[in-house]
Amino acid sequence: MVTEALDVHMESRRLVVRYGQRVGVGLGGGVTLPIYRHKITALIGPSGCGKTTFLRALNRMHDLTPIAKVDGEVLLDGENIYAPGVDPVLVRRRVGMVFQKPTAFPTLSIYDNVAAGLKLVGVRDKARLDEAVEKALRAAALWDEVKDRLRTPASSLSGGQQQRLTIARALAVGPEVLLMDEPTASLDPISTQAIEDLLLSLKDHVTIVIVTHNMQQAARISDFTAFFLNGEMVEFGPTENLFTKPKDPRTEAYITGRFG
Repeated sequence: MVTEALDVHMESRRLVVRYGQRVGVGLGGGVTLPIYRHKITALIGPSGCGKTTFLRALNRMHDLTPIAKVDGEVLLDGENIYAPGVDPVLVRRRVGMVFQKPTAFPTLSIYDNVAAGLKLVGVRDKARLDEAVEKALRAAALWDEVKDRLRTPASSLSGGQQQRLTIARALAVGPEVLLMDEPTASLDPISTQAIEDLLLSLKDHVTIVIVTHNMQQAARISDFTAFFLNGEMVEFGPTENLFTKPKDPRTEAYITGRFG
């Protein structure tokens, strides 16, 4: 039997995030977690357990919260993104983020929504923008639906389309890693399936980390799963193993519905 070699793309080491005196995530010695290249890693656990806090640490989003303090390391291709002199803007270009609610700019056109990140980093050449916008919309499985109305406001799109638009915007700047915080929580089942199908196709090109409350979703699309509880990462492993043969009784209790 041939075992696939796994390539660590990102890795947290003893990561602790505090808000003032309160530990948001990292109890029990901090979170040490590998994130494998071109795989989908799901973060599961009840509300308030630290999933989103951990996710935001992976691209230095906590820099924007004055009371937040991050200890430990997050390595991206072996380099600590929290090392002195590392530009957080460049980190966020390499590690993109998609939030729970679609964050399309409703008054901007579909085209300008996708191009926004590129313009922010200084891209002005129209031919280059046109090419990047089309490529990103194709990658987000949205091009065929919007190619004839690129100049119409993003508010004309459905909720599911707007979420795919925000994914296209994130993809346009060429991230290596895509962080997703409950990206289907506000969507209907058909739109949810479209996003899940999209993520499965995208993982050939980007590494994906997704926070989800939906354990069926984690089981359907993720390669690896980490279970968080009360600010601690309890267990991590291949998704099939974690769901069928959890090592920690707290993991088993959660996935079998005894709490959550």
